[in-house]
Amino acid sequence: MTGPVDVLDELRRIHEHEPDRLDGALPNLGLTPISGGRNNRVYRWDSPEGPICLKLYRTDKRNRAGAETLALGHMAEHGVAGVPRLLWHDEHPVLPAVAMTLVPGTPLDAGADLDKPLSALTSTLRQMFTVPIGPFADLPRSESAAHYIHRITQVWAPALRSHTPDACTRDLERLLASWHDSGDAQELARPAPLVFSHGDSNLLNWLWDEQTATISVVDFEFAGASDLAYEAAELVEHISMRSLSDDVLRALVTDLGVDAEHGSRFVAAQRTCALRWLAVLWKQRERRAEEFHVQLERVRTLQSAPFV
Repeated sequence: MTGPVDVLDELRRIHEHEPDRLDGALPNLGLTPISGGRNNRVYRWDSPEGPICLKLYRTDKRNRAGAETLALGHMAEHGVAGVPRLLWHDEHPVLPAVAMTLVPGTPLDAGADLDKPLSALTSTLRQMFTVPIGPFADLPRSESAAHYIHRITQVWAPALRSHTPDACTRDLERLLASWHDSGDAQELARPAPLVFSHGDSNLLNWLWDEQTATISVVDFEFAGASDLAYEAAELVEHISMRSLSDDVLRALVTDLGVDAEHGSRFVAAQRTCALRWLAVLWKQRERRAEEFHVQLERVRTLQSAPFV
């Protein structure tokens, strides 16, 4: 199935001349916005073949539409359940588009009862991890260990040094020095067996259908190669997981297949991911003060006592 030329031409015309219109409904085109698109625009499109999901992508150094297209095709080829089915991909230098099937469910909420959803989420992830890495062998996932380390050492550390040396800054510099001395960066630089990664651990990407007790995962634009220990650590340290207890998170890590063999790499990845989130929140510490202080305590805890 190829993209509808008339609809895409009109969307690109609007993008060029009236871009704000793309943030709302476009009833003349049968398009209704779907929340959660972040930097992209996602719609329910009442197409001639029935309702589908139409996604218009931000363009940057990463070919987001291409990565999502490749990932959806790869998941379908290997029979991974709970993933949208690719319908078509229309490449474009300014506004690429991908159409896929609509999947049922609502985004996971960390404050809700997650016993059944987390079990289903774990099952889906384990299935993904067994898929051959194939075309993703040379494409690292977004927010990889190397990327996090670069952001911590080459962006955040200089920003701290140039900031007014108040009590908070000195505390953060001590935590940063402790992480540096731990050797976590060196541990994560060692090679590890590759697994396929969805690339974005935000719980909002997981849609739970209460009626059928099934889960789906969306937004594969950041997919790529990773390793099991890092994937587990990046998942449990994602800020969307912060309200879950450590007992729940430990069980999740175990269910994903992380064992003693992965121990040192998992701990290094966990501390690194937690520190990276602290760096993100530091930039927004006045607007998100409570989240910043919760994350600060998280980093302190992980540096003083191993999670596993």
